Amino acid sequence: MYSSSPADAPLVREPVHAPVAHLIRGGIVEGIHYGSVVVLGADGEVQLQLGDIEVAFYPRSALKPLQAVAMARAGLPLDGELLSLTAASHSGEERHLAGSRRILELAGLTEGQLRNVPDLPYDPVVRDAWVREGRMPSRLAQNCSGKHAAMLYTCLLNGWSLEDYLDPGHPLQQAIAEIVEDLTGQRIARVTVDGCGAPLFSVSLHGLARATARITTAAPGTPEARVADAMREHAEMASGSGRDVAALMRAVPGLLTKDGFEGVQVAALPDGRAVAVKIADGANRARVPVAAAALAWAGVDPELLTEFQGEALLGGGREVGRVRPVRSLEPVAASARS
Repeated sequence: MYSSSPADAPLVREPVHAPVAHLIRGGIVEGIHYGSVVVLGADGEVQLQLGDIEVAFYPRSALKPLQAVAMARAGLPLDGELLSLTAASHSGEERHLAGSRRILELAGLTEGQLRNVPDLPYDPVVRDAWVREGRMPSRLAQNCSGKHAAMLYTCLLNGWSLEDYLDPGHPLQQAIAEIVEDLTGQRIARVTVDGCGAPLFSVSLHGLARATARITTAAPGTPEARVADAMREHAEMASGSGRDVAALMRAVPGLLTKDGFEGVQVAALPDGRAVAVKIADGANRARVPVAAAALAWAGVDPELLTEFQGEALLGGGREVGRVRPVRSLEPVAASARS
């Protein structure tokens, strides 16, 4: 199903996205979201593609499960809630902050050794409460603190330097890059800096879907399976109590899913079926229904996905339209292919 050696890096060029969602108001298409979508079958073959699934792009936080796998392979001994937090873009709830503190405590380290950017909590409700209480931005509150705490712990366990753990040439980041190439099956196209300060690796949307499928189909007890199990069993630690990705993992048995800034989402089932989505304008209002539609196209029961069908458009306080995936993403199109 998968090659043992990575293929060439995806091309760096302007992506050729396609329409993936319509804003329909009063029966008229008011706006169009462009993007790219790939659906993989259980055999790893592409079953559906829209837009440009082979061009180089940045997965943003959708890459975190791969980073967590790399750390687990490098000896990170976390499991359960703390391993889920390692792969998280968390909401900044107290349990997330407590989890990040616990990882640092296990390593004998402090918040001051984190190198992520101080920030307010990601969840707007939590953030508003934080501001009302007069609390300032902090490294623990920033949504990647679990990952950064785990990076420090991994460095400590391997005898790697702590101060420069975000340098792309650091042994930790080199180990992560190696795993990214291994799981995606392709060379990294470019390296830049993510919002939190960590190196960010560019692959293709197809490669991201392939990597996530490899994580969900890995043998029990492997680092890949440990990460998948932790995220599925502790979905709120991988995101937050009010987040759509946590709700999606609760709704669909066995599903692993992760979102990323700028309209990215990847999801995979235990049998290897996988989808990956990139919304060109980065809009969450398109990301959620398009990802749900892609999962339905892949064979997930649409009844499990009803709460993810698109944001309502209001007029005078009542619903007059909705964000809808394009017709080619409707499950009926999937059934017609046979």
